[in-house]
Amino acid sequence: MARTSYDSKDFKSHNKSDKPDNIVEKENDIYMECEKIQKDLPSFLRSYFIYLKGNVLPMTRLAYLHDIKFFMNYLINETDLTKAEKTSEITSEELNKIVSQDINLFIDYCRKYMVEEGDIVTVYENSNKSLARKKSSLSVLFKQLYRDGLIEHNITDGFDPIRVSKPGEREIKALQDDEVMIMLDAVTNGNGLTDHERSYWEKTKLRDKAILIMFVTYGLRLSELQQLNLSSFNFSRGEFKIYRKRGKESTMPLNRSVVMVLNDYINLERNTVISEDTASEDALFLSLQGKRITERAIRDLVKKYTSIALNTSRRAGYSPHKLRATAATSLISRGNSIYDVAALLDHEQVTTTQLYARHKMNVKRDLVNDMEWEVERKDEE
Repeated sequence: MARTSYDSKDFKSHNKSDKPDNIVEKENDIYMECEKIQKDLPSFLRSYFIYLKGNVLPMTRLAYLHDIKFFMNYLINETDLTKAEKTSEITSEELNKIVSQDINLFIDYCRKYMVEEGDIVTVYENSNKSLARKKSSLSVLFKQLYRDGLIEHNITDGFDPIRVSKPGEREIKALQDDEVMIMLDAVTNGNGLTDHERSYWEKTKLRDKAILIMFVTYGLRLSELQQLNLSSFNFSRGEFKIYRKRGKESTMPLNRSVVMVLNDYINLERNTVISEDTASEDALFLSLQGKRITERAIRDLVKKYTSIALNTSRRAGYSPHKLRATAATSLISRGNSIYDVAALLDHEQVTTTQLYARHKMNVKRDLVNDMEWEVERKDEE
């Protein structure tokens, strides 16, 4: 029986699937959040809501709805395009009067804007990737309104293009193998930690090491690792289950290193932490408070240990997604097929995996090392 909270009420969902309750609960949280936002939006957008529910992933649906609500608030607070005081009061007639230029001005507004709360003014800034998603949210909305006959013209052709770097144009950031070893040495022995960090490390080092090993071995997504349960693992069969995007269940093999660190953590450290609630009893990775570890806490510990490996500040440490890239590049550099690596990492398109195959970890270093002008000059002297 999975529980979720909605408007200060506890909702129970009867879990008839073979998915763990925590996976169903997370799906329900996203679903209920979407339903909550939809109540704040005009009812004539029902076809748009139905389209999102049936055609995009739950997290994408939630992001799109947040974008639309933000756009509606923008119309109320920053323009004279509506007389509404609440987003739910905006009419289809008012949206029918909106032209492409209004959308382009909104996208430009989103690049950098200020929000005042009392005496505090916060400046928000969106990257081109975020702007492209907001544009996509609005494009789908206005196309749906046009198909439903609620607006007279399809204005989406007039939306300004947004330049977003193609995957192949971006520098792939990943740890090199020697940096992975430094990271694992840091979590094993506490090297590079401050006195304050070491006080927590003494209590969580086995958990943290197991998390890092899982990331660099399987290239798991953050949500996939955070949702792991004790019941996900069948050590006698040497495998465990994860639930990926689109609700897909995947069985992964265990290797000896993973079995070693998990057994150490479960038997020597996790058993000393008392689960605070029944919802956390089956969670694999627990906080010191006995609750399922949060995604934020995982991000923070990954940044901490990767910053030690990179010899940089904690803030400049790598995210869990870059450990996913580390797993991909390490697997490919060992001569594994990109198709096998794509299957392990759950890439929808093998072209995504090919980006890591093109990324040669030391190519720039080797090129520069061959151009030692000053060293060669000194040697000749």
